[in-house]
Amino acid sequence: MQSVETFTVSKTLQKILETQFEVGKLKLSFVMSLIANTDTDTEYKEVFTCVWSKNQAMEKRKHGDDSSTPVDIISSDPGEIPCRARSKRQMESKNSISKQKTKMDDGAFQCYLENLWRTFPEDKRSAFAYFDCLWFALYRNSSFREKVLSWIKKKQIFSKKYVLVPIVCWSHWSLVIFCHFGESLQSKTKTPCILLLDSLQMANPMRLEPDIRKFVFDIYKAEGRPEEKQMIYRIPLLVPKVPQQRDDKECGNFVLYYLNLFVESAPENFTVEGYPYFMKKDWFNAEGVDRFCETLDSFGM
Repeated sequence: MQSVETFTVSKTLQKILETQFEVGKLKLSFVMSLIANTDTDTEYKEVFTCVWSKNQAMEKRKHGDDSSTPVDIISSDPGEIPCRARSKRQMESKNSISKQKTKMDDGAFQCYLENLWRTFPEDKRSAFAYFDCLWFALYRNSSFREKVLSWIKKKQIFSKKYVLVPIVCWSHWSLVIFCHFGESLQSKTKTPCILLLDSLQMANPMRLEPDIRKFVFDIYKAEGRPEEKQMIYRIPLLVPKVPQQRDDKECGNFVLYYLNLFVESAPENFTVEGYPYFMKKDWFNAEGVDRFCETLDSFGM
């Protein structure tokens, strides 16, 4: 059950956002300023959910959808990003992930990720952690860096074997995975390393390396870890040659599928010597992606 304080925040955000949408002035800078002033992870997620839900309602009106289905926010846990209630008609529409004709937006991606996470067994959820899909983008803006690092600290990632970090930069989705960050940087049996899985390698995923390395260093520093900067910057960053998207819109689908398959098959102890393990060009085929997207649609959103 939400606290009175959280409920008050939600009502205030709803009122502000309704006014902004009515006059058509909602801009990313305004949303970012709201996020910058949130004090808790839950409040941040309320901002995210309010913005995305109202944006979806506007899109329906803009495209002449006369459906009277209300835009409801549902969640079983106030610490999670709630997903918008969808009617059967909506789930069967052309907006489903398996029939989408545009790139997946961050709101849809996060809801699919939340639903997918709930399907993993408890032992997997205990060994893994994941970041919200906007945290990396927010981190890259210096105004929100400290706040993002404070949210990450609550994830206790140094007690996890793997941390899944979906990122969206330049309108393209990629998946970063932190492996064994809680282990010694000299370990040979549980090698701390960073994986970057990208379904559009022709676009040079290594252009993200400077930001990823600074992100990792700041996470270590925020946690008060003893490792020296020089050692942290030497953590291996590996880019396996994974299956590639078939058009310019599938990157979000592929990142979710990479994530799903990695959780299923990740080795107990990841080592550079064993790399790339299963992450090869023939890891999966197009039919596997399509079946996975159909499964995600069956979850509803």
